[in-house]
Amino acid sequence: MINRDLFKLSIIIPCFNEKKTIEDILKKVEQSLKNYKFSNFEIIIVDDFSNDGTKEILKKLLHKEKLQIYFHENNFGKGAAIQTALKYITGDITIIQDADLEYDPFDYNKLLVPFFETNADIVYGSRFLGGGKYVRIHFFWHYLANKILTFMCNLFINLNLTDMETGYKVFKTSSLKSINLKEKSFAFEPEVTIKLAKKKYKFFEVPITYNGRSYEEGKKIGLKDAFIALKTIIFYSFKN
Repeated sequence: MINRDLFKLSIIIPCFNEKKTIEDILKKVEQSLKNYKFSNFEIIIVDDFSNDGTKEILKKLLHKEKLQIYFHENNFGKGAAIQTALKYITGDITIIQDADLEYDPFDYNKLLVPFFETNADIVYGSRFLGGGKYVRIHFFWHYLANKILTFMCNLFINLNLTDMETGYKVFKTSSLKSINLKEKSFAFEPEVTIKLAKKKYKFFEVPITYNGRSYEEGKKIGLKDAFIALKTIIFYSFKN
């Protein structure tokens, strides 16, 4: 177990073309940390070569205390942004926080409780367990693709996750740093799950709030990413 009063929290925010939400999500993160009295933290934003004005907004925030911002010189993907952030994190627990407003930072306490009360190594926030404040109804094909990918992942790693593709993944930093991440795209999600499961780390899930976006609102993941994820699951399941 981790001591709630002594631990340090690292929050990674991978970001690409989120000028409408980046300041709002940062404010929500800070409000949540204050609300739950998490005073020892660092926030690391990695901008993945945004071209919509996000970069200019972030440059104005470089002075903020406990905030680090790094800029990619090319667009590589979510996984690449996370890999960059991992070079700089110093916390005991690491949260992945998407830069949009789909995931609610006020779920942080719920996500962290298993680390304080059990021997959890990894906690996933599930959109399908029920028990969050609300869950916006999913696109049917997104829901089906998520369920298929989660089933396939479970089949190979012998777990019973309900939401492998969730954007809310929380790790003991030592666990996350024990694996060598390769995938630069959204394929990060199955890669990190499979590699950590193979090491026999202890996974937990908690229900979360979810306000999914439409494509008109800026959602980026699509059908192509589902096929890439499936390929990733098969590849890393059989790779030694």
